Amino acid sequence: MVSNSNLQHRRQGSQSHHVVRRLFALILLVALGWSIWVYRQIDEVADHDEAQPADAIAVFGAAEYLGRPSPILHARLDHAVELYRKQIAPLVITLGGGSDKDSGNTEGGVGRDYLLANGIAFGNIIAETHSVDTEQQVHRLAAIARENGLEHIVVVSDGTHLFRIRELCEAAGLDVYTSPRPTIGHISNYDMSMRYFHEILSYTSLCLHLNASWVHRWLEGKSDD
Repeated sequence: MVSNSNLQHRRQGSQSHHVVRRLFALILLVALGWSIWVYRQIDEVADHDEAQPADAIAVFGAAEYLGRPSPILHARLDHAVELYRKQIAPLVITLGGGSDKDSGNTEGGVGRDYLLANGIAFGNIIAETHSVDTEQQVHRLAAIARENGLEHIVVVSDGTHLFRIRELCEAAGLDVYTSPRPTIGHISNYDMSMRYFHEILSYTSLCLHLNASWVHRWLEGKSDD
């Protein structure tokens, strides 16, 4: 025969498991709703080019290889050159530092050299060469804007990257217009899904103030490997 105390204990255990399951389901529901909302924000910004007359064009950094821009950085810089030639702004800012593995090269420096090779005068380029992630690039951009009296800036990056950039810029007091670089070739559904997944995680990390260095390296694609 089961004693009353054992029966009560089993009921309490069953109730506890039920509460845990409901709490877990609620967390999943909130996470799903949040992810859908962020996805829609990313998608809306990615599909809309706001480029218009401004004080400067800022190109967010991407990988460089031995002093040469990666295909992604190349596309961002080409887009900035196109905007500059359309007289959208008289100044182009390149952003991004380097690591010990880059032999002294930086994303901002490589971007400056590429712009020079495409006919933009040295005096019309500012190269920022110390930032290591998107958040730092925004902070450096805000400092450059204050030092040079820049009020309106066109920011250039990948479409899926621009929502997070815009939110960071607004938090830093910058008035920006987003302008996505053109797509390179065909992007598979899997690759596009991973880009959105990466940005949802990155933006969520930003909102939760997860500032651990390993989180930044992983989300920015700059691991120690």
